[in-house]
Amino acid sequence: MVFSSIPFLFFYLPVVLLVYYLVPRRWRNVWLFAVNLLFYGWGEPVYLLLMLFSIGFNYAAGLAIGRLKGERKKARRVLIADIILNLALLGFFKYYDLFAETLSLIPGISVPALGLGLPIGISFYTFQTMSYPIDVYRGDAEAQPDFISFGTFVALFPQLIAGPIVRYKDVAAQLGFRAESAEQFASGVRRFCVGLGKKVLIANNIGALWDVYAVQGPDHLTTLGAWLGISAFTLQIYFDFSGYSDMAIGLGRMLGFEFKENFDYPYTSRSVTEFWRRWHMSLGTWFRDYVYIPLGGNRRGLGRQLLNILIVWALTGFWHGANWTFLCWGLYYAFLLTLEKLFLLKPLRRFPTLGLIYTLVAAACGWVVFQLPTVGAALRYYAAMFGGGAGGATEADLFYLRSYAIPLVIAVLGCLPLWKNLYWGISARARAAVTPLLIAGVLTLSTAYLVDASYNPFLYFRF
Repeated sequence: MVFSSIPFLFFYLPVVLLVYYLVPRRWRNVWLFAVNLLFYGWGEPVYLLLMLFSIGFNYAAGLAIGRLKGERKKARRVLIADIILNLALLGFFKYYDLFAETLSLIPGISVPALGLGLPIGISFYTFQTMSYPIDVYRGDAEAQPDFISFGTFVALFPQLIAGPIVRYKDVAAQLGFRAESAEQFASGVRRFCVGLGKKVLIANNIGALWDVYAVQGPDHLTTLGAWLGISAFTLQIYFDFSGYSDMAIGLGRMLGFEFKENFDYPYTSRSVTEFWRRWHMSLGTWFRDYVYIPLGGNRRGLGRQLLNILIVWALTGFWHGANWTFLCWGLYYAFLLTLEKLFLLKPLRRFPTLGLIYTLVAAACGWVVFQLPTVGAALRYYAAMFGGGAGGATEADLFYLRSYAIPLVIAVLGCLPLWKNLYWGISARARAAVTPLLIAGVLTLSTAYLVDASYNPFLYFRF
């Protein structure tokens, strides 16, 4: 089930909210736990067992670590065993076939692929569950004694499938008590509708332009076509993923939860370093707190810091998918971040316009290897982008440029904080008058698109 679907918008969500606010507070987590599992098992009920197993052993690990506070070595052994089991499950379901196929390329070695379907959201909920015993071990959170409350945290449907990655310590108090209010609920509705509009009205429509050029193959692209295609994908993935995050944050507020922000207008960044402070912030801070800093961060000299950056970004790339292209994507950003740290940051700060252009081009180039299926295809796409393709432009390219000019302009403007500033810049009375109209407009237009649309999952569902 996806947020941008008729069953979710008009059946699942209204029932969830109605019952949630009718039952006594002590039963609300029980209700959420049940509907969370229904939401997750809607398309793949077989993986509910994996979800429940993950909840169970991480819950037990947290309790064990909490009881071993005075016995640090024993607690550390439990934590290490928990991390190994979490990573083993993620590695088996997500990466087994990749390694099997890679090893089978070696003469004399044949490892059968299993063809297992990837459990939706496993990368996200694995990182969430891993953060819990780590935080208990560090003393940043108390062990959760109630299984239902912990299960509600892991399987919470607003952010279960594609984030933001919510850490237990950030919502521990909210699991016990949530002071829901009409103002918070209304804020959640507004935020949800912003995300719905981003996904349905912008991402899906601009993504159609990327689809035009993606099916052509990189060998048949012109320079204009290559740039049109990757520009469309650059916009699509932002509105798709940030739209999901907005919807998740909005749904959380409707249920009394407050999740941290996941995007902060990343395409206004003046460096790649700044870009990754603004894009998928929950993933960046997770790797910072649980990998980069434990490795030594920037406390052990420049050489060790650069090695830590390389390790973190190799892992970040590989986290995104079972394809060597994702590792290349992570190493690409490790290279750029190292280059900036050593040479580029000061010049980029002196010339912010140049920094903005450089960052946008760097991001677009990064999305090429991120999205294409092989490194070879990505290299041929780069060749087309920089003049080595099938000419400069065709009539078809100009036709698509004209046809998508308005959606492209709308999407580009949507990457700026302009509309947010305008909205909050008007008087409270004006906002009260215009907000219902905007919400009704977005819901009406989105519903009209969804009625005629085919299945339109979020891009990050595959991770």
